[in-house]
Amino acid sequence: MYSNKENVNILTSLLIAHDVQCAVLCPGSRNSPMVHNLVECNEMKCYSVTDERSAGFVAIGIAEATDAPVVLCVTSGSALLNAAPAVAEAYYRNIPLIVVSADRPQQWIGQSDGQTLQQVNALEPHVRKSVNIIEPHTEEERWYCNRVINEALNKVKAYGGGPVHINIPLTEPLYEYTVAQLPDERYISFGSAMSNESELKDLITKLDKATKPVIVIGQLDAGVAQTLSKDIAKIEQNYVVLQEKLSTAYGSTALQLDEMLAMIAGDEDYLPDFILYFGGTIVSKRLKQYLRKAKTANSVLIDEHGEVRDVFMNLSWVIQAYPAMFVQLLAAHCKQRTTNDYYQKWAELRKKASQHAENFCPDYSQMLAAKTFHTYLSRQRGKRALFYANSSSVRLGNIYSKEYIHVNRGVNGIEGSLSVAVGYSLEASDNEQVYCVVGDLSFFYDNNALWNTYPKKNLKVLLLNNGSGGIFHQMLGPSSSPYCNQYIAAGHQTSAEGICQSYGLKYQSAHSREDLSQQMELFVKAHEGPLLLEVFTNADEDARVMNEYYRQLKEEK
Repeated sequence: MYSNKENVNILTSLLIAHDVQCAVLCPGSRNSPMVHNLVECNEMKCYSVTDERSAGFVAIGIAEATDAPVVLCVTSGSALLNAAPAVAEAYYRNIPLIVVSADRPQQWIGQSDGQTLQQVNALEPHVRKSVNIIEPHTEEERWYCNRVINEALNKVKAYGGGPVHINIPLTEPLYEYTVAQLPDERYISFGSAMSNESELKDLITKLDKATKPVIVIGQLDAGVAQTLSKDIAKIEQNYVVLQEKLSTAYGSTALQLDEMLAMIAGDEDYLPDFILYFGGTIVSKRLKQYLRKAKTANSVLIDEHGEVRDVFMNLSWVIQAYPAMFVQLLAAHCKQRTTNDYYQKWAELRKKASQHAENFCPDYSQMLAAKTFHTYLSRQRGKRALFYANSSSVRLGNIYSKEYIHVNRGVNGIEGSLSVAVGYSLEASDNEQVYCVVGDLSFFYDNNALWNTYPKKNLKVLLLNNGSGGIFHQMLGPSSSPYCNQYIAAGHQTSAEGICQSYGLKYQSAHSREDLSQQMELFVKAHEGPLLLEVFTNADEDARVMNEYYRQLKEEK
C-alpha cells in the first residue's frame, strides 16, 4: 500500500516511468510518505544513510557506478541545506542527482514552527531545475504536478545531465498508507538536436590553419574518457593535447602538466595561438595561469549546455555540442599535420617531465606513499576504480597514476570524497576493487561515509595522514603565518585506528620507508576488505620533498 498523499504518488509513478532505479533515503518525519513509497516500489533499490552531507555524495557515487539518475530524499528544514555541497559537486560535474525534499505547508514558513525554512529554490543556482509540487485538489493542479515533475526528470538527463530539486510541501496527517496502486501518469520524453555539424567542421578548419594550436581537456566521466581514448590518441599525433588523469583512460600515458609548466617557467614561446577547451575542471593552477597570458589566441569552448566558462580569460567562441561529437569528428577527419617546432617543443617537454616523475626518488613522505602505491598497483591485474580526494592527494595522483582518477573536482571541496567512493563500492561488481586515496582532514571530515551496515568488502582506503592540511605547508602565503599549523592547516594528532574498529575495517599503518613498502604490498594484494592503510608523515617534510621535486625539474631543463 502507498501513501495517500497525491503529489507523492504522482512523483513516485513518474520516477518509475523515467526508469529511476536507485534512491538514497535520509531519516525524517515529514519525508516519511516519500520514503515509504520508494521502499514499497519493487522497481526501486533503496539505501539508508543518516547524514545528509554524506548521503548526497553517496548518491553521486552510485550515479557514477550505474551511470543513471539517483534520488536523494531528505526531510524538511536544515536537512535540505546539508545536501548543498553534494548538489554543487553534481552541478559542475553533470551528475544526474534528483533531490527530493519534504517541506512544511507554505503558511507555516517563518512562523516559529519546527523544521521550517524557505526551501523553494534553496539549492539555486546549482541545480538545472527547481520545482515545488503542491498538494493538488483539482484536475488542473494534477496536470501541473505531472508537467513540472516531467520537466525536472527530463532536465536531470538533458545536455549531459545534472542535479534537479523537487520540493514537496505536505500537510498532516502524514502516515496514512491506504492507496492500493500508483496512478498511471503521463510520461513526457525529451530529445535534442545538439548542434549543426557544419559548425564543428568549421571549427576543425580553423584549428588546422593555426600554427600553435593547443587542445585542453578537462575532467570527463570515466565512461566517456574510455570511449574517446582511441580517438584522443589519434588527435595527439597531430595536436598538442593537455589533459590530466581526470580525463584519460586506463593504460594511457601519464601527462605531468604541473611539471611541464614548471619547466616552461613563463616562457611565452610555448603560448598557443589557438586554444580549444572541452570537459570539466582542471586541477593545474599553473596551466590556467599560463594560458591566461595568451590574450590574442583564438579561444573556443565546446560545452553541452552552451554556457560561458571563460577559464582562461580569453574566450572568443562557445559551441553548444557534446564534446564527444567533436572528438569523433576531429579524429575521423584528422590528417597528419606537418610536424612543426611548436609541436616538437611540447613533445620534448612532455618526455622530460615523464622521465623526471619516473626517476625522482622521494624521501619518506606522502609523495613516496603515492609512488609506492602506484608501483604495486601497476603489478596487479583485474578491474578497479581509483578515487582521489582533493588538494595534495589528487596532485599526487596526477603525478603517478597511469589510469583514470575519480575526484570531486566539480567544486573542489574537502567533503564527500570518501562518501563517493563508498557509494560507488555499493554498486560495484564483486571483482572490482575500489581504492580511495584521501588526506587526513578530508577523511576525518567525511568518516560518516563508513557509518552504515552495507557490505564494503571491495573498498580500500589509503589515508595520507600528516597531521594537518598538508597543502597549506606547500603554499608560500599560508606557510608564512605563525598560525599556519594550528589554525590554517588545522593541525591535529588524530588516528583512524579507532574509527576502523568502530566501523569494521581492517587497519594497517606505516611510519617509515620500510613499513610503507611492506604494508603497501599487503594493502594492494589483499582480496578481502574493507581495509584501511594509514601512512603517517610529517607535513613540513612532505612540503620539502615536493619542493625538491620541482626544484630538480627546473635544474634539469
